[in-house]
Amino acid sequence: MPELPEVERGRKIAEATAVGRRVVSCVVDEKDHIVFDGVDPRMVAEVMTGAKVTAVRRHGKQLWFELDRRPHPLFHFGMTGAFVIPNEAPLILESSPKKQDLSWPPRFSKILMKFDDGGELSMINKRRLGRIRLREDPVNEPPISELGFDPYLELPKLADFKKKLERRTVLLKGLLLDQGFAAGVGNWIADEVLYQAKLDPRRRVDSLSAEEQKALHGALKMVIHKAVAVDAEKDRFPKNWLFHRRWGKDKDAVTVAGDAIVHATIAGRTTAWVPAVQK
Repeated sequence: MPELPEVERGRKIAEATAVGRRVVSCVVDEKDHIVFDGVDPRMVAEVMTGAKVTAVRRHGKQLWFELDRRPHPLFHFGMTGAFVIPNEAPLILESSPKKQDLSWPPRFSKILMKFDDGGELSMINKRRLGRIRLREDPVNEPPISELGFDPYLELPKLADFKKKLERRTVLLKGLLLDQGFAAGVGNWIADEVLYQAKLDPRRRVDSLSAEEQKALHGALKMVIHKAVAVDAEKDRFPKNWLFHRRWGKDKDAVTVAGDAIVHATIAGRTTAWVPAVQK
């Protein structure tokens, strides 16, 4: 599933394609009343057509276009969604098909925008788990208003971060997956952060020492910023990251250092962790 770094990559693609340009046509999947959440797809096309895109913003896994008029379109990629442009394959995820389809208009396009400079942008969503909404004030309306801090844009300072941990008794893995705590952190990021912080995902938040709280804060910042810096291209992640060896529930999986990787269900999610390192 696209997590914060992958969605930030999508935001950059949309920003480069759409900002400062006017939408001259908007083709939507008129039959899809799942991805288009609470709004008729034709209404989205009507809102977009003729509007100028002034900015593309993101908070967690949610991103939206600021138009020169309201309402604004809000996008969530879900499991397999992405923004795509002609002649460029979408980012390869672990869940992506081996063979990429570069046909245009793309299959599974839910919305296809054409701009006054000739550029085009589509949101694809094969499994229909993404969402397209309209909001008058995206930041101050659900779902964004219900989210926690964005760890790339607004990671709290250490002292404030520690305050956010006070009185929490959930498991560390559950904390990181809680979008009301840190928006945009998904399964692989949570596992990587805890591995880099050397913390057992089964630990309770209230069991952390001050130094362990600092380690968690530092690892969250490092993992997010590094993944964003390389545009979420997995081959450019550091070679010692757990990411490269965590997939597939391989019972023989080991880290670069040779430590065994264990897979277990923790906080309701499949979790990869390294008992020799994470305490």
